[in-house]
This record gives sequence, C-alpha cells and structure tokens, in this order.
Amino acid sequence: MRYSHIIWDFNGTILDDVQTCIDCVNTMLKKRGLKEIPDKKYYHKIFGFPVKDYYARLGFDFEKEDYHTLAVEWVDLYMKKSKKAPLNYGVLETLEYFKKQGVAQYILSATELSMLKYQLKKLKIEEYFEEVVGLDNIHAGSKTALGIELMNKLKPEKALLIGDTTHDYETAQKMGIECVLYSGGHMSRETLEKCGTRIIRSF
Repeated sequence: MRYSHIIWDFNGTILDDVQTCIDCVNTMLKKRGLKEIPDKKYYHKIFGFPVKDYYARLGFDFEKEDYHTLAVEWVDLYMKKSKKAPLNYGVLETLEYFKKQGVAQYILSATELSMLKYQLKKLKIEEYFEEVVGLDNIHAGSKTALGIELMNKLKPEKALLIGDTTHDYETAQKMGIECVLYSGGHMSRETLEKCGTRIIRSF
C-alpha cells in the first residue's frame, strides 16, 4: 500500500448528501421569498467555502438576520433530512479495503464534531476511523488549521486526503500531503480540475 494514512472528508465524499443540502437551503430560501436552487448544476456553480459567502451569493441578507441564526436553522433541517442520505456508492467497500491493508483512516470535516459523530454512528461506519476531527461550532468554516494540527500529531509516513471540494485540496496543500478529489460531491469536475490534482468519478 502506497499510503500509511488516509484522511477522509465526510460531506459529499463519504456521505451522498448533495441533494439533501440543496433541499435544506431551498426550504430556507422559499421561507424568505428568495430564488431557490433549481438543480445540481446551478448548485455546483454557486456553492463554495466559506459557507457564509455561499449564503450571501444565494441572497441571504446578514443585515436582517445574522449568520449564526441561519446556521442553526440549516442544521435543524439537515439533521432531519439527512437521515435518508446514503453513503456514496463504493465507499463502504473502499473503507473495508483500506482497513484490510492496515491503513489508518481518519475523518477531517468542517461539520461540528458531535453532529459528525452522530451521523457516523447512524451509518454504522465509526469503527473504520482511528479519529474523527470536526469543528467546535456549526458555522462550517475552514478545517485547515485542524488538518495541520492532525498532521503535527500523526507525523504520517505517507498520507492522502480524499475530498470533493477545492477547500479539501487547499487543506491538503497546507497539510503537506497528497489529495484526490471525488467529482460526485459538492463541486463539479470542471471546478475541481482547476486544482490540478487527481480526480476520480467513483470509488
């Protein structure tokens, strides 16, 4: 095995929750009389990090309501709707393959930690991970600092980050490790290609 450590992103990479996220934000947009996201193609065009900027592009007015209030509303909707979101096709087999190869696997996510652990338990895949690293808040900001901290602790021989966004690639760069991006998640292949790293269509 080429790698000693695999660092997984969660949303969009392990969990197929793109449509779930669209449905949640559309509920919020409709409530405020704002234009809804019509399809995944438009979502891929407008989504990005930090999530606060993505919300601004959607038309949310932070002078009328603060971002934290919107984040709380989104999390409440997401936790209800995401219960039916499946693993991406082939993820379980890939986790099992790496496990059999003796590769240490971790999760590095911009999701709030307790929420992330709850989802992993419901999906019954928590056993595959040596450690789960998530944010201490629900604002879905950058996970780069957490990634660097994880690398300083692990000092891996050879690590790979598997993600689905340009932020995953940027985080891997700061962590000093290789990255492969999955094009079936929260960003289009066209957007991911700008990173100049390896891209996979399936696991």
